[in-house]
Amino acid sequence: MADNLAVVEHKLISLNLDSIGGSALTDAAIPVPQSAAETGSAGIPVTYVPARNTIFLSLALGWAEVLEAGHIFIGVNAVDYSGYPDCRPEYIEAYECMANLATKASVEGRRLHIETPLINLSKAAIIREGARLGVDYSITVSCYAPDEAGLACGRCDACRLRAAGFAAAGLPDPTRYQAKKTE
Repeated sequence: MADNLAVVEHKLISLNLDSIGGSALTDAAIPVPQSAAETGSAGIPVTYVPARNTIFLSLALGWAEVLEAGHIFIGVNAVDYSGYPDCRPEYIEAYECMANLATKASVEGRRLHIETPLINLSKAAIIREGARLGVDYSITVSCYAPDEAGLACGRCDACRLRAAGFAAAGLPDPTRYQAKKTE
């Protein structure tokens, strides 16, 4: 994806959250919900990964300091999401405040800003904006349980939200799905 977007530098950092567990996305003993009924609506879903965005932002913050960057962008969304606490505007505001207390750059007077361009957009609005910007959605996957070939399951919460977003945007869904299975 970075090559397709002509990114100047793309950094890969190995991080295995499986050793922490606590989520259907990081712990093999917790099954990924495969239907709306399994997902339920009460509380934070089992697909929430403890501290995931805090970890991502912390790594980005370290690199931003090295690069002397003044902005970090993250694609959290507080509208069409699964109820994850680290996707809320108040979490981002608190993290930005902490970052501006905890860094050499901020002590030297260079404020850091965390940018969340998707935070208040519906999934349909995100998809429309991506299409306007030329995003090739056929090479992206949102699935919580893709197969070995990277094909989306079509049943998990992320797949359902993505499919609904394409439908609401009035655009064809180019997602590569696994063969339909009977539920």
